[in-house]
Amino acid sequence: MKFAFQPKQWPDAIAEIEAAGHEYVEEVYDADFLVFNGGPGTFPDPLPSNIRYVQAAFAGVDALYDAGLIRPGGVRWACASGLYDDTVAESTIGLILAQMHMHKTVTLAKSFSVRREIDAGKQWLFDDKTVAIIGAGRIAAKLIEMLPVFGVHIIAVTRSGREVAGADESFAMADAGKVWGEADIVVVLAPLTDETRHMINRDVFALMKPSAVLVNVARGPLVHTDDLVEALRSGQIGGAALDVTDPEPLPDGHPLWDLPQCLITPHTANTFTVIEQRMGGLVVANAAAFEAGERMPNEVNLETGY
Repeated sequence: MKFAFQPKQWPDAIAEIEAAGHEYVEEVYDADFLVFNGGPGTFPDPLPSNIRYVQAAFAGVDALYDAGLIRPGGVRWACASGLYDDTVAESTIGLILAQMHMHKTVTLAKSFSVRREIDAGKQWLFDDKTVAIIGAGRIAAKLIEMLPVFGVHIIAVTRSGREVAGADESFAMADAGKVWGEADIVVVLAPLTDETRHMINRDVFALMKPSAVLVNVARGPLVHTDDLVEALRSGQIGGAALDVTDPEPLPDGHPLWDLPQCLITPHTANTFTVIEQRMGGLVVANAAAFEAGERMPNEVNLETGY
């Protein structure tokens, strides 16, 4: 098949797709499918009728769905779900440990003077901790593989409540009220939908342990930011580690920057370097399934947007 790669061309990915027998073309009007690595403002809308499906370069496509580019009854889409499961899972553990070990406290202090404060407040993941994972997809599966070395108790929460491999307990989102007060660490990995927007809010914080740590490596708007600031300032929860924020980028001067119990990374749980390295193989796999008349491994549900 012929493919276009827009708006940015990634030479290594293009070469890998070509090596699998597909032909690169510069114009979307000449292509059978489009590999798209931009945001809503750079998408060719209307999409030419010759495009049979679109391959997005990112796991989360909520912005494209919200913009109406992914829509029920529209052209088929594939995303990059699961492609970065190991990198995001590793980053999640890094965020958990850095927050619990109070790295930001000493970074803000720029001094050994906070050593006693850290000695009194530092938490240890191996100390019989319970980790609740909200949204147990492919990243969660990889995270669950990595966590047992710390001896933690793992609770998985999914929309359906299905049994999640490797988890000690599995709950449906409707029953999450049983989970909030049990967790020492809450890791948010759910997709962003109308149903999940602001799912972590003041009502949830009120149920959590005062020592609990919230980790968000999914989408910023899953957490109500003002409620999080209030929960951290009041000591309602122990801390937060965020790779994503709402708004994003988080503005200079926002209260979260100066809170010592809130660690922030700039949406780098996965990096563009990794995305570019892995994109070609993903495109080839999805294209093969499409040509075979099968559902693509990373095909997006047009009704739900993920």
